[in-house]
Amino acid sequence: MNAEETAEKLTAWIKEIVTSTGHSGTVLGLSGGIDSSVLGVLCRRAFPESTLGLIMPCHSIDEDRIHAETMAKQFSIRTVLVPLDGIYDTFLKVLPELQADDSRRRMAGANLKARLRMSTLYYTANQLRYLVAGSGNRSELTVGYFTKFGDSGVDILPLGNLVKAEIRELAGYLGIPREIVVKPPSAGLWEGQTDEGEMGFTYADLDRYILTGKAPPEIKRRIDAMKSASRHKLALPPIARFD
Repeated sequence: MNAEETAEKLTAWIKEIVTSTGHSGTVLGLSGGIDSSVLGVLCRRAFPESTLGLIMPCHSIDEDRIHAETMAKQFSIRTVLVPLDGIYDTFLKVLPELQADDSRRRMAGANLKARLRMSTLYYTANQLRYLVAGSGNRSELTVGYFTKFGDSGVDILPLGNLVKAEIRELAGYLGIPREIVVKPPSAGLWEGQTDEGEMGFTYADLDRYILTGKAPPEIKRRIDAMKSASRHKLALPPIARFD
């Protein structure tokens, strides 16, 4: 299936799923990255008058906000800017400070940002009777590269069966600005953070393993370990049974 067919099928799927649940549109977070940009265009195609993109900087770099605004303007996607810096700082002041090491503390803070964004999206969606669309892709879902109840806290995942390379092809077809397509993928969790740097392998390696089962031994070991450790993220909470 080529990029044009994929875009048409996903646009139709978004419209069908949203309307079948009695909702009237979509709300999504626009991060300035390739995944959310592709998702934004598809949602806009499905619901030209009832798609809303939230730009939610939280101690983020200005480039991401600029890219999100540029993309939204190019494709006429209605947006609202919701700065979360202040609420994030206030939250940290009242949360318990435990004796965690620096890396765990940093990750906890990063996950808090994602969960604040999720809450913001649902507050907005509830008011408009929209569904929350998430930009998670197959590559990220395979290794659990997302925040539980954060960026995974959504109603629909239109890109969930596409690996990163397929999303790049789709972005090219849709006309996503080149500066967004070529910049290193990042969740924007802290300064200098990139997906590939944090995972320890490239999306090309991950996509190849997903599609063919082939990878260098060390990369295969790392991917398998991440899949195993994150399996709980894709499942409903276990319920105790007393059989």
